[in-house]
Amino acid sequence: MAMNDSVNILNSAYLAVEYIDSFLPDNPLQQPFKNAWNYMLDNYTKFQIATWGSLIVHEVSYFLLCVPGFIFQFIPYMQKYKIQQDKPETWEKQWKCFKTLLFNHFFIQLPLICGTYYFTEYFNIPYEWEEMPRWYVLVAQCFGCAVIEDAWHYFLHRLLHHKRIYKYIHKVHHEFVSPFGMQAEYAHPLETLILGTGFFIGIVVFCNHVVLLWAWVICRLMETIDVHSGYDIPLNPLHLVPFYAGARFHDFHHMNFIGNYASTFTWWDRLFGTDSQFIAYQEKEKKKQFITKK
Repeated sequence: MAMNDSVNILNSAYLAVEYIDSFLPDNPLQQPFKNAWNYMLDNYTKFQIATWGSLIVHEVSYFLLCVPGFIFQFIPYMQKYKIQQDKPETWEKQWKCFKTLLFNHFFIQLPLICGTYYFTEYFNIPYEWEEMPRWYVLVAQCFGCAVIEDAWHYFLHRLLHHKRIYKYIHKVHHEFVSPFGMQAEYAHPLETLILGTGFFIGIVVFCNHVVLLWAWVICRLMETIDVHSGYDIPLNPLHLVPFYAGARFHDFHHMNFIGNYASTFTWWDRLFGTDSQFIAYQEKEKKKQFITKK
């Protein structure tokens, strides 16, 4: 009975969004995107699209999303938004991070990306424009992927902090006490595989078109680079996402090496009380600000 009620609610929500979408003006970017997509299908094989297309989407998205945070370090005005103001970025750390990223991207992640084509073939996932899901379906699928990845990340990340294994794997990621955007995927190769598995679970559950692979890559990179940015920017549109953790939440984890284990949302840490130190820290900061103002 409860299952039927849930299905009815979801169906009603879908119909409501579809109805609202019918009144929205046509997206001026849709036709150029359609033309580009069909050009890609006509000129490249599915293997090339799934493999090299996915690699390009990942690399371009990753480093483009890192650009704002990288530029902030040179803008004095932005320093008031930096969370750990006493720990500025250094060229030495950023260069070391960049070299490790290139190794992880091309020697760990690229072999996994090479399996994308075979994944799409095995599950008969379409590439055609006519099969592409509507934007609101894509948004819902990405949100579903984020919920699944967040659960996986919370429990496996917390396990990686166990005192018996922390120094062998996860310690690499915590080399930078004050994180910066490019450091989001700076990790031990084993951690890349362990925590990265959560990324693919949602794909297996929801994927009904190859475009979801790329949309979810961009969404996940946007989130993880934001929480590692080291800057708590006001009016950040990601804060409109319900229960979104954000940079200050994850920055505390890097400062203290404990608590706030989830990647995107706050509910797992709230449920298990692993955000208690963060909450206490926030209360102290509020009291300091209040005394300073007085």
